[in-house]
Amino acid sequence: MTHAKPNMFSEIESTINELNLKSITEDRKVILKPLIDFIQLKVSKKQEVRLHFICTHNSRRSHLSQVWAQTMAAFFNIQNVVCYSGGTESTALFPMIAKTLMNSGFQVTTISETNNPIYSIKYAENAHPIIGFSKKVDNNFNPKSEFAAIMTCSQADGDCPFIVGAEKRIPITYDDPKVFDNTPQQALQYEERSLQIATELFYVFSQIN
Repeated sequence: MTHAKPNMFSEIESTINELNLKSITEDRKVILKPLIDFIQLKVSKKQEVRLHFICTHNSRRSHLSQVWAQTMAAFFNIQNVVCYSGGTESTALFPMIAKTLMNSGFQVTTISETNNPIYSIKYAENAHPIIGFSKKVDNNFNPKSEFAAIMTCSQADGDCPFIVGAEKRIPITYDDPKVFDNTPQQALQYEERSLQIATELFYVFSQIN
């Protein structure tokens, strides 16, 4: 049975079509290969693909990774992919992440205004929204077994040598845009990190048969 590809927001399509795959070095492709292999194995077996992106505070890089991975799975029409994010501790999804995603064409709506706001993040009119908020790895919102734990920051990678329930643990770390907070470069650096993650996840899902 062939599933229809969701009709993505045009601005997101434009963002994706402008990604520069040549920016991915051969060294990075080696780092991304275990994630490609995990997804391909699950797809080949017609099993659900659970991807859990983990960072220390679940506030920046893990959210960007979760959102872009879910979007790229839809872009390449790869079924049964469910993406999650968590941290070694819970803080809040940093507002600049929501703004950065909006600048790339995502429809971001605040569902709950608290110290740890909850956001609805949509990449297509009829797609189920991604629910974005900061949570620990073992939060009930996250999977308990048969998932890939993708470590998006070196601190979480070092702090969590073992992730309970993970079928595979894959370090794919990114520099933290937080270092540019409260500087004139902040918006540009957040966009740069978002597009780097988007580019690499585009490459990952483009390799799936």
